[in-house]
Amino acid sequence: MNARHTIVTPVLLLIALLAASCQKTTLLPEGNAVYYWRTDLRLDSTERAFLKQYNINKVFCRYFDVVMGDNGEPRPNATVTFSDTLPEGVEIIPTVYITEDCMHAPHEGLAEKIVARVHQINETNGIRGVSEIQIDCDYTSNSRKNYYDFLKEVNAQCSMFNVQCSTTIRLHQLSMPAPPVAYGVLMIYNTGDPRKFMDRRSADGRLLEKGRNPILDIRDVAPYLKRLDDYDLPMAAAYPVYQWIRHIHNVRVEHTVEAEEILRVKRAVEKARGDLSRSIITYHLDKDNINRYKPETYEEIYHH
Repeated sequence: MNARHTIVTPVLLLIALLAASCQKTTLLPEGNAVYYWRTDLRLDSTERAFLKQYNINKVFCRYFDVVMGDNGEPRPNATVTFSDTLPEGVEIIPTVYITEDCMHAPHEGLAEKIVARVHQINETNGIRGVSEIQIDCDYTSNSRKNYYDFLKEVNAQCSMFNVQCSTTIRLHQLSMPAPPVAYGVLMIYNTGDPRKFMDRRSADGRLLEKGRNPILDIRDVAPYLKRLDDYDLPMAAAYPVYQWIRHIHNVRVEHTVEAEEILRVKRAVEKARGDLSRSIITYHLDKDNINRYKPETYEEIYHH
């Protein structure tokens, strides 16, 4: 009896350790993808050429937002229309953005309504072969429990259609336990405080601190790098290629990330966690964004 325990216990311990670590060590397939965040799916020749040139095999398409209604219940908003179809061989991933205030309290039936709405949009527009639904929410420590419970319900609903559920992960969310989904997309953009974009100078004009780009700055990403390797969830990585235009005191301010900054951050992220080089996404597909960077830059971004 004792001898059996001395043999079985280490084996059981090994199995338990492997089971505990298998989620993190699961590797996502290598692949390139884009987000599509416009309200009408319509591709021009430049965008179609981009998908082909960089072997894009997935488009994460925002189907609709979920916002808090005046009656205190979540409701859909800004539903996408389909004036076009994706090229053959490019999979569409329905993506739903949910505002954080919708997760301040549980809402019975919300997961079922969202998955059913996604399914209905697919049926109406003849979209076949959907294998995944992604939920995007900037949840906080206060809304995390409700959000994770909601994701469990989404998983249950997705299983009825034989699809999996993923979610976005913002840098500040790396300090929390991983969500109950198949994998996460690490959103490596909107990393900074928009109020810190200007240089900070002394009274005599000396430069004290260079202003930070609120879209992406290695100084804002660096504090989170140490959390990546221990984060217990398979992850893809998403990088910004967009421009942000603001008007501050009636002055037009354009935020665009330099190509070298994107690549600097990508190298740092992949050094901290190597599997984040496997699945790469850019935000978002648009002719102006495509033309903003040289082909060599996109080659480096999508390099595995």
